Amino acid sequence: MEKLRFKKVIIKGAGDLASGVAHRLWQSGFDVLMLELPQPLVVRRSVAFACAVYEGTMRVEGVEARLCRSDKEIAELLSQRIIPVLVDPQGEIIPRFKPDVLVDAVLAKKNTGTALGDAPIVIGLGPGFTAGKDVHAVVETQRGHNLGKVFYSGSAAPNTGIPGDISGYSVERLLRAPVGGKFEPVKQIGELVRQGETVATVDGVPVTAGVTGLIRGLLYPGLQVHEGMKIGDIDPRGKEVDYFTISDKARAVAGGVLEAILHFSFLQGE
Repeated sequence: MEKLRFKKVIIKGAGDLASGVAHRLWQSGFDVLMLELPQPLVVRRSVAFACAVYEGTMRVEGVEARLCRSDKEIAELLSQRIIPVLVDPQGEIIPRFKPDVLVDAVLAKKNTGTALGDAPIVIGLGPGFTAGKDVHAVVETQRGHNLGKVFYSGSAAPNTGIPGDISGYSVERLLRAPVGGKFEPVKQIGELVRQGETVATVDGVPVTAGVTGLIRGLLYPGLQVHEGMKIGDIDPRGKEVDYFTISDKARAVAGGVLEAILHFSFLQGE
């Protein structure tokens, strides 16, 4: 079997969408390195490799990621078929690792420093990137008909600030900090809650559920948050939700990233 021509991938960010991409690429034979913050603000912790920063290791659908601290550890983990997660928000490892592919999955709704010259193939997820200008391709992250579509010119849909509709609920699904301060959960991911029930507190101020459903995501306890910040989400579908597997949205986006890599691999191989 012919080996992959473009094999080494860096993914900036290790949240749930980034983890869905990492899982798809890892299963396809790529070597993946993920970069994260010292304290990732990850909400959907049951499906995010970012949790390795807190726990040391994280497993999503049979694929393991592990926190590492050096170039040597990165090489050792890759040889063991374990995804390395490195605390490196500035991407200082990029020129040393020399990735074939760079995926910006920070989802900041703007470009925080990714450039065409970072790798032979550079892909941005969601709004804030322009294909042909600062990345080679952009993958749509907004729910709807174009979810997962790859743009080889232009940009993804602009950020609306309104989360996608699930079972008729949108903004009601999100939990946001009522004030700035220390976040402490009262409930746990996977618990069922009723509308109006207290799910967490921020500096002692209750955060209540806007909809009845299953808690699908919550920040780690003890993190400092600012007013209005997303701190969790509730899925109104309730018990039928499988919160331990990669979401349909993450799988669609991951498929778009894989398409873009193959598209440019064939073009550059001609």
